[in-house]
Amino acid sequence: MQLSLSYKTVSAHRPMIISSTLIFLVVCVLLSLVTGAYAISVPEVWSILGTKIGLPMQHVAEEKMAVFWTIRFPRVLLGVLVGGSLAVAGACLQGLFRNPLVEPAIIGVSSGSALFAVIIIVFSSSIGWQLRSLFGAFALPLAAFFGGLLNTFLAYRLASKSGKTDISILILAGVAINALSAALIGLVIYYGDDNAIRNFTFWSLGSLGGASWNKLYIVGSFIIISTIVMMSFPKFLNALAVGESEAFHMGIHVQKVKYLVLFFSALAVGAGVSVTGAIGFVGLVVPHLVRMMLGSDHRTLLPVAFLLGAILMLVSDIISRLIVAPAELSIGIITALIGAPFFISILLNFKRQRIL
Repeated sequence: MQLSLSYKTVSAHRPMIISSTLIFLVVCVLLSLVTGAYAISVPEVWSILGTKIGLPMQHVAEEKMAVFWTIRFPRVLLGVLVGGSLAVAGACLQGLFRNPLVEPAIIGVSSGSALFAVIIIVFSSSIGWQLRSLFGAFALPLAAFFGGLLNTFLAYRLASKSGKTDISILILAGVAINALSAALIGLVIYYGDDNAIRNFTFWSLGSLGGASWNKLYIVGSFIIISTIVMMSFPKFLNALAVGESEAFHMGIHVQKVKYLVLFFSALAVGAGVSVTGAIGFVGLVVPHLVRMMLGSDHRTLLPVAFLLGAILMLVSDIISRLIVAPAELSIGIITALIGAPFFISILLNFKRQRIL
């Protein structure tokens, strides 16, 4: 099964689309900052930000400033980083395997990260304590990264022979590995107490509710570094789009590029999953939307995918906070409700084109 990644390029509208995406992200950030059980208006947001940098602004109540700096602002930053990195990781993996059905969750990255994160959470007094004594606060994101990387390379090795990767086997291997990881997660949860089960149930559907500055400092460094590295691959991914043999003759070290993309994709996804839980479909939907608007050139695709991924995450988070207010819906439910119909539409489109 070899699928095309190409869409018609609308180069004439490219600057306007990129500018609009950037402006929409700023709007989403503002909406996310003012949305919540504790009302904070847009003028108060500007006053809080202006006061922080020393400008003479209107006074804002201390309670609102505390809510803004300890809850809202780290939550928005985490949403931008996780949403953007998931979209960039999805775009890189789709470009690497030249297949639009590939995304971190489908080939097992997210489930592997979730499995190792759950092991650390449930066995916090034994395995978790030993890892925390060695790595401190970095233990959970490192474990999630290792789990995602293990599943990714397992799927890759199952689907590869003589340096070539069979995409059909890769996706089927991802399905099998996801099922195995889900079974192992269920087995681990069996040994957890009621509190661990409740935490895992909410965490498994994804949420930005656990955002804090401490968590942001820890996982943010992993996400920022891995995303910057992935966004430096457009030349190699554009070369791979015409075929591995052609890329090799262009002087690209294909195998090295594969390993680097897999490594940093797993690092970005693992770090995000360790804090937000498994949030699916962002890495699948966003790259397609960007290709439909701007074409398949990774020099444009990767940075715009980051912006659009951040927008999708923030919009989903706002909906999750409003739809059952004052309670909060898991964000993974919203992304799945958006992403699953989109995924089905992709399959129907390929079926009409007789690609599948």
